Amino acid sequence: MNENELKNNNRQIAIWLLIGVAMIVVQVLLGGITRLTESGLSITEWKPITGTLPPLSDASWQMEFDKYRNTDQFKYVHQYFSLDDFKFIFFWEWFHRLWARMMGLVFIVGFTYFLLRKKFNKEMIAPMVVLFLLGGVQGAIGWIMVKSGLVPEKYFVGHVELTTHFISALALLSYTLWFALSLLPSFQQKVNSASARKLLYALLVIVIVQLMYGGFMAGLKAANIAPSWPSINGEWIPTAMGEKSGFLNNLINNPLTIHFIHRGMGYAIGVLVFVYFLRSLKQELPSLCKRLNAALLLLVVLQIALGISALLFSTAPNTFIYFGVLHQFTAMLIVMCLTALIFLHKKNHATAAV
Repeated sequence: MNENELKNNNRQIAIWLLIGVAMIVVQVLLGGITRLTESGLSITEWKPITGTLPPLSDASWQMEFDKYRNTDQFKYVHQYFSLDDFKFIFFWEWFHRLWARMMGLVFIVGFTYFLLRKKFNKEMIAPMVVLFLLGGVQGAIGWIMVKSGLVPEKYFVGHVELTTHFISALALLSYTLWFALSLLPSFQQKVNSASARKLLYALLVIVIVQLMYGGFMAGLKAANIAPSWPSINGEWIPTAMGEKSGFLNNLINNPLTIHFIHRGMGYAIGVLVFVYFLRSLKQELPSLCKRLNAALLLLVVLQIALGISALLFSTAPNTFIYFGVLHQFTAMLIVMCLTALIFLHKKNHATAAV
């Protein structure tokens, strides 16, 4: 294979992977809408093949509705639901699952095409295997999450399971993006800055923890327990943060503690990104890196503003959905921007394209 053929193959594979990145973003947003509309438990069974189509007759709809009526969510939260109300929440969960199937189809068809056309090189095999494993694990975690809410005395999916599903989706997103970047010529120029690299890795760790607490916030509906800003229900350090027994229990299961940590870490990330941006101004950097640095700063400022707006509108369900979805979307953009910056600052670019 000559150099031109290699570059052309890499470009085609990178485009395929970036289509996958875009589909993962849409899938996570659909998951957010499903959560915010309380639709996740509307489909009580996992049918990979036959579940592709929604109910097509009145009798089929009634059968699905009857299954949902056996859940504690219906009995204690949505007991007023009519069949039309059920159809609304069923749509979001069905569409979320359908999009996952479509993603799988896009990856499988693309993989088969490139394999038959012999466009892969041997260095791509291991990353491809990891990519498909991550996708399979993500699907399994999704069903485990749904099952966590289908047990007696549970009205919603478990917040730990929800967070695991969310973080694993972002891991799949970042890995797919990283793989694509390794094949794009514009991302092969190395940025040699040890201090910036260390700061980016520190940011990555803090952002991961922040995303986990964002998942806890969503799962425990912790936003609307303190719909005020800048204080938390009139307090700067809420007195009820230690009301549960055990330090770890409060960190994971106390909605007010989680709320406090999520707010505080948002501010900390804002300060760190600002410091990183100011330092970057003193360096000679490629234009691509400069644009990503500016984008990261703007996205973090926007994310803080959206987070505050989501808090203030958390008691208005319809408005809160819009801010919640935008907040989640911006979080993904931050993750992708941070992934790209870390890639550019990586010491050794041992990529699939080499």
